[in-house]
Amino acid sequence: MTEMTQDVREVNFDGLVGLTHNYSGLAHGNMASMTHQGLIANPREAALQGLEKMKSLMEAGYAQGVLPPQQRPDIGALRELGFTGSDAQVLARAADEAPQVLRAVCSASSMWTANAATVTPGLDAADGRVHFTPANLQSSFHRYLEPPTTGRVLASIFSDSAHFAHHPALPATPAFSDEGAANHTRLCAEHGEAGVHLFVYGRQAFGGDGVEPARFPARQTLEASQAVARQHGLSEAQSVFAQQHPDAIDAGVFHNDVIAVGNGPVLLYHDMAFRDEEATLDALRSKMPEPLIPVRVPSEAVSLEDAVASYLFNSQLLSNPDGSMTLVVPGECQEREAVWRCIQDHLLAGNNPISEVVVKDVKQSMRNGGGPACLRLRVALSARERAAISGRVLLDDALHGELTTWVQRHYRDRLSPADLADPQLAEECRVALDELSRLLGLGNVYPFQLG
Repeated sequence: MTEMTQDVREVNFDGLVGLTHNYSGLAHGNMASMTHQGLIANPREAALQGLEKMKSLMEAGYAQGVLPPQQRPDIGALRELGFTGSDAQVLARAADEAPQVLRAVCSASSMWTANAATVTPGLDAADGRVHFTPANLQSSFHRYLEPPTTGRVLASIFSDSAHFAHHPALPATPAFSDEGAANHTRLCAEHGEAGVHLFVYGRQAFGGDGVEPARFPARQTLEASQAVARQHGLSEAQSVFAQQHPDAIDAGVFHNDVIAVGNGPVLLYHDMAFRDEEATLDALRSKMPEPLIPVRVPSEAVSLEDAVASYLFNSQLLSNPDGSMTLVVPGECQEREAVWRCIQDHLLAGNNPISEVVVKDVKQSMRNGGGPACLRLRVALSARERAAISGRVLLDDALHGELTTWVQRHYRDRLSPADLADPQLAEECRVALDELSRLLGLGNVYPFQLG
């Protein structure tokens, strides 16, 4: 093992929950989002729950970063759609004439940074740099608004071109629909060793046999996954492309990270995760230098319904220094008897590296359809690459304290969809985000800062 690979650590960059966190039920095919539509949200509690998860993992020895929320409401998007007048008039007209559009431009969905981008570590890339491609998220309007700011934030943090390479989001068309790291898993012996990249797609835009979900849309295309792999210079020997099971998508598995999670050589997955399970495993085994450790959960143990309701597979699987792994699950896993029994009897007692399960309360996020794994973007970085990061985004006690104070000062503790038209909320967001960008040392990344 070289000096370069010995010091590689995976940093989980969690998204700060935004000030407009609300339950508008915007995500078609996301059962939790659809079920909780119209409820009263608590943005302050949501942000503090996310910060508590970050802090606890930092204290447990895992490298933890933070990514800022986006500017919401996106009044610029409303103006592009023909709403005119002052900001207050634009919001009022949108609330009256197109309330669903207003809800979309107020979405706090950027908290789920697993959709922010796809990342290839420098040790897998031919040029030795870490590669980033923001997801275009074109399958839903409220998320389609995110990539420009996401790109600016990532370019600000990972600004040293000697270590980092940034690619444009793919064309925002159905053929290249890209949902980011939520449909991408890197498998390897350990984070400092070369990896194999598993790209999971829901449909094929050009050609294919037409086997797709019937109830809900398949958000990721094979063509998008292949294009990102090309952007990052990944070879055929480093890449596996597998189709998600259409029946799983129709059951509410809108991203692969709702039905499978990988870490190191371990792939924890439901038996309905892939359309062709054996072919997917065979392809991974043939390309991984170290043996794959598949941890299969059969439908008899955990039904698709329970998997979606509990977000068992939308958990963080984290490496420990002794070679064991910790599984960070949402509290909902304890509420489903079959899921909790599977964790105890099948995962912890099984012949695999998972030795510990940690339960985290992220209910505010879960009600909108995002568990622990949705909230983080995984970036494997060497010590030199970590040192090259700009800004103040790697969590420590001081930063956690300042972010907590910032949230308590700026966030509301109650927000309904009807509150989104309040022009004061828009001003509160601008003031808070201007302060946050200075606190994190990001420079001008928000539309209102760019003029």
